[in-house]
Amino acid sequence: MGLAPVWKLRAQPKRDPAAEWIPLKAEVAGCTKCALHKTRTQTVFGVGDENADWMLIGEAPGAEEDRLGDPFVGQAGKLLDNMLAAIELERGANVYIANVLKCRPPGNRNPEPDEVAKCTPHLTKHIELIQPKLILAMGRYAAHTLLNTDASIASLRGKLHRYAGVPLIVTYHPAYLLRSLPDKAKAWADLVFARRTMRAL
Repeated sequence: MGLAPVWKLRAQPKRDPAAEWIPLKAEVAGCTKCALHKTRTQTVFGVGDENADWMLIGEAPGAEEDRLGDPFVGQAGKLLDNMLAAIELERGANVYIANVLKCRPPGNRNPEPDEVAKCTPHLTKHIELIQPKLILAMGRYAAHTLLNTDASIASLRGKLHRYAGVPLIVTYHPAYLLRSLPDKAKAWADLVFARRTMRAL
């Protein structure tokens, strides 16, 4: 279910939004490739600076995201905003936020392999258009999809991975941190590692 690194992100110039962003957004909005289109309120495409150096990728929209159409809202979104502020970043300013899935799984259940497989072409194109300098994979499904692995978050943290040549760092999903407060310190360490990596690029 991993994404095949078939292109080199930094080797390509920034794309013309009218030429490629608009068709991708339309394709995602009308997507019926898996059964999730039957239960969604709307797709959750992504939000932020389309020329961002930082790209944060989560797992799937929740109820609030499905209702509002933006990723990482509600309590998890507030925590993410606080995490970004702690490393002097903010949503929309050199940061782009998206999910592996563009539709909410019913009842906020985990994504199914079939759903991930059918949505990954959207994510592949999304990353290709952003051309980030660094990717932060937030949560198990983001890490597994981007790195094509089933290793635990604990074993993937603290290491510099690469996706299609782009540095990638794995951390916990903010929704998980709301349930597991002791791991906030580990997530902070991941953010410090990410900031240090970005400064060295």
